[in-house]
Amino acid sequence: MEKLYKEIEAVAKELVRIPSVNTTSGEKDIALFIEEYLRDMPYFKEHNDQIIIQELDSDPLNRRNVIAYIKGEKSKHGETILLHGHMDTVGVEDYAALKPYCFDPDQLLEEMLKMKQLPESVRKDLESGDWLVGRGSCDMKSGVAVFLVLFQYFSEKAKELNGNILLSINPVEENLHTGIIEATKVFKLLKDKEGFQYVLAINNDYICPLYEGDTKKYIYTGAVGKLLPCFYIQGKETHVGQCFEGFDASSVAARLVEEINLNTEYCDSYEGEYTLPPSVLKMKDLKPWYNVQTAADAFVYFNYFVHYESMGEIIKKLQQASKKALEEVEEKMNREYRSYCNLSGDTYSEIHFSKSLITYDELYQMALRQLGDRIATLLESKTYQMLQENVDKREIPMYLVKYLLQELKIKDPTIVLYFAAPYCPHNTLKKENKEEQDLILRLTEIINEYAKESEEEYKILQFFPSLSDSSYLKIDDDEESIQELISNFPEYELLYAVPLKNIKKLNIPAVNYGCYGKDAHKWTERVYKPYTFRTLPQLIIKTIEKFL
Repeated sequence: MEKLYKEIEAVAKELVRIPSVNTTSGEKDIALFIEEYLRDMPYFKEHNDQIIIQELDSDPLNRRNVIAYIKGEKSKHGETILLHGHMDTVGVEDYAALKPYCFDPDQLLEEMLKMKQLPESVRKDLESGDWLVGRGSCDMKSGVAVFLVLFQYFSEKAKELNGNILLSINPVEENLHTGIIEATKVFKLLKDKEGFQYVLAINNDYICPLYEGDTKKYIYTGAVGKLLPCFYIQGKETHVGQCFEGFDASSVAARLVEEINLNTEYCDSYEGEYTLPPSVLKMKDLKPWYNVQTAADAFVYFNYFVHYESMGEIIKKLQQASKKALEEVEEKMNREYRSYCNLSGDTYSEIHFSKSLITYDELYQMALRQLGDRIATLLESKTYQMLQENVDKREIPMYLVKYLLQELKIKDPTIVLYFAAPYCPHNTLKKENKEEQDLILRLTEIINEYAKESEEEYKILQFFPSLSDSSYLKIDDDEESIQELISNFPEYELLYAVPLKNIKKLNIPAVNYGCYGKDAHKWTERVYKPYTFRTLPQLIIKTIEKFL
């Protein structure tokens, strides 16, 4: 096992040394390295057709999925375990003066230890010699290294396997998850062509302490879902010299943020596990330049985690928040106007605007009724044009909404609620489903048995709390909920066509074991080598041997 440890550490360092920041050509570079590593294995010199390089559709960076499989030879069973992970990382601006070293684990370690203001907890970890640093070391190149070395290990034991092992290493995880989404086409092809029956998927995305002093290792039997609810706000502009005559869109956006951002009333729960509350990701007015006119329109969107709630329930909550924001902005205007009249001696009269809240589906249906079927072609054409102009995929729907309001001659203050990319489906293993309950029991037995062997303390949770490619392997939403999402997601097929029906058919139960580290997405990102390079591989080996 010491040989495995050293090989995994060496591969992890090689992967970190390849800059593969999301949306850069480095994502292609690291894919080429992974492909070469696989092709060098004796097994694939004999079975080179079992390596599949899937270039992403219409991708200007020529990024690709690297997929390979080992067919068990002991007996011709279709049972297949999928090992999957991502090859891209977030950016490196957070390293500041250390940026020149952020892809060199050894040099970065030296430079960090020279720092006088290095946090004491980080210094203690680094001085122990047990931690590997560098961008992607924790999220999740060490996890990929574990998979690659174990793939070599199992390729030498194909004759002992009663089933198959499929490996999929994907780009574009850190924003739109395009890699895994397109990889599901290959998974479906192998299911049909090779008879693969996917009994389990294992992701190795990072796990970490959940609180100060936490030493438990967490196993997750599913993935949190993520929505991006967006609010286009049409107000009524006015000159600042007549400030009480307008309805300020920026004030509505600010009130929405105050209501929704970090509000635990919007946390979703399932079987005692709660999502984190929503977080605002963007808020802006849409004035193109400076003037003394109040904002006519504004735009805000949120990260919204999901464990169980239906789209209908979520939309209802967001509608209530929108109505509350509109009413409270008007109430505040009246309070301030009354106060101003008291100061100035002017005569007060109540301010009242006709205000409305509509969903995108409601707006689109209005457009169909009033403008006819041509509206579908017009919206599609506008979307294509904006894609060619590289307009942000969150904002393309905003411009479509604005266009529809103009065409329908809706002038009153209005909030239009819609959803935009990315959409990450939620999933977990549910006890009320017999097959999934059996799988929970089987995994629990393996983990409890291994906990005794390794003297690690494990805890099984239902939802990986960070966003994960595992979302695209299984969908727990029912058809009604999915349709409600699509109906309120402008130009879904062009902007984020997740193959929901295909994923539903695959229905791959996905768990996350994970390399163990700290401070992912921070300049102090680091992975704990003894667990990640020694303990974790043994857990994965044990799991595969129990299943296959």
